[in-house]
Amino acid sequence: MRRIYAEMARLADAGQPFALGMITAVKGSSPQRAGAKAVFLPDGRIVGTLGGGCLEAEVQARALRSLRTGQPDTFDMVLDHDFGWDDGLICGGRVFGVILPQAGQYGALWKELAETAGPVRWGVREDFTMGRVDEPGGIWLYQETVRPPFALWIAGSGHVAQAVAPLALQLDFSVTVFDDRPGLANHQLFPQAVALQVGPWHELLNYPLPPVPAFGLIVTRGHQHDALVLSEWIHRPFAFLGMIGSRRKARLIREQFLRQKLATPEQLERVVCPVGLAIHAVGVHEIAVSVLAQFIQRRAEVLGLAKKPDSTEFVPASQI
Repeated sequence: MRRIYAEMARLADAGQPFALGMITAVKGSSPQRAGAKAVFLPDGRIVGTLGGGCLEAEVQARALRSLRTGQPDTFDMVLDHDFGWDDGLICGGRVFGVILPQAGQYGALWKELAETAGPVRWGVREDFTMGRVDEPGGIWLYQETVRPPFALWIAGSGHVAQAVAPLALQLDFSVTVFDDRPGLANHQLFPQAVALQVGPWHELLNYPLPPVPAFGLIVTRGHQHDALVLSEWIHRPFAFLGMIGSRRKARLIREQFLRQKLATPEQLERVVCPVGLAIHAVGVHEIAVSVLAQFIQRRAEVLGLAKKPDSTEFVPASQI
């Protein structure tokens, strides 16, 4: 979400005209939920998506017209056979939205939303002006809250971390990689936007969690380092804590932690191991997809957007 605000801020700074199309409400089935956004440029480029297909094509046509006239627009579309039947659009739902051709005038707002360190509620008024909701004046047609990205801490900088980190950035996580190997934990192997913490593990494990929901991923170079990181991170209030490995590894670490009184059974139940959705992933990039899919699922639960599924967490020894 923050990426589209950053792109709008960049376009506004460059003086590039664009229209913001946004779904403000849905009824029934639809390809996107309320809050979905797309930026439409005069040359036909689109940043973001309203769900694709003929819905997006129709909104794009209206957005280009709004850019020419300078007049904002609204849309109310029923997604059935009568709308774009040539393409077979049969979602059956109904979407409402706005098209805002003057969005480029709000560069300061987009920059604030892209960089906010805390929740900011903004919206669109009935006269199609935009601003923070705490600003006086007008009746709000649409409102939403923008929050800073969830933090993702990755312990280890090997192949899996190198595949997960750039994808996590694209999915609006703020990524920090921890390792004691400067030969791997560097910006030749990780994007500049990834924060790197390099040093002895006894120092790295003392870093305090940021004041936002945080996910932890343990993918160090071996069982001993994984166990070392887990022995500290298991006591932190992570919104999600996962560790790579097999069910056998999960059983052995569980037995070790209980025997040495490093964690309680309740704490161990919070650890997801093996981490990642069971999609039969092969290779680091497929593993990264399985892990990030699980992160997206959990993030939606934390935000109240999805019901928590049946647990796939640290497998109890009795079940192995």
